[in-house]
Amino acid sequence: MNDLRPLGYWLKLVDSLISEQFANSLEEHGVTRRQWQLLNVLSRGPATGGELTAALAPFFGEAQAEDEPTSPSEHLAELVDSGWVSEQGHTFALTERGAVSLDRLKEIVDGMREESSAGISAEDYAITVRSLQQMATNLGWDPDKPPADA
Repeated sequence: MNDLRPLGYWLKLVDSLISEQFANSLEEHGVTRRQWQLLNVLSRGPATGGELTAALAPFFGEAQAEDEPTSPSEHLAELVDSGWVSEQGHTFALTERGAVSLDRLKEIVDGMREESSAGISAEDYAITVRSLQQMATNLGWDPDKPPADA
């Protein structure tokens, strides 16, 4: 089939392939894609559970692997148990151990990103991201407003 497929097809396919690549590449390190995302948010500074839920809200409305936790709190609990994240009250922070682990994982993820964007110029990549951001805005997304289900 060589017909032009719609945007939604490519968005779902690419996201699915990214998830698969994350699972294959980070599984041996005991980290899920969602945990990677949580660690990245926490690398910017401590955050409450609500802030983390809001930051990852778009990712928890979609289908996940059967054995994958279905909420940010479940992923956080695993990161706290591993010593990568500390919890004080309702605030979470990256530990020194978590920061070192995140640095190692960044190398793996950077390699995956290079592989997935091979043959795409930096300019074309930036245009794609800006275009998707504009489409999200056109459809009602507001970066300053938390999602309704957060």
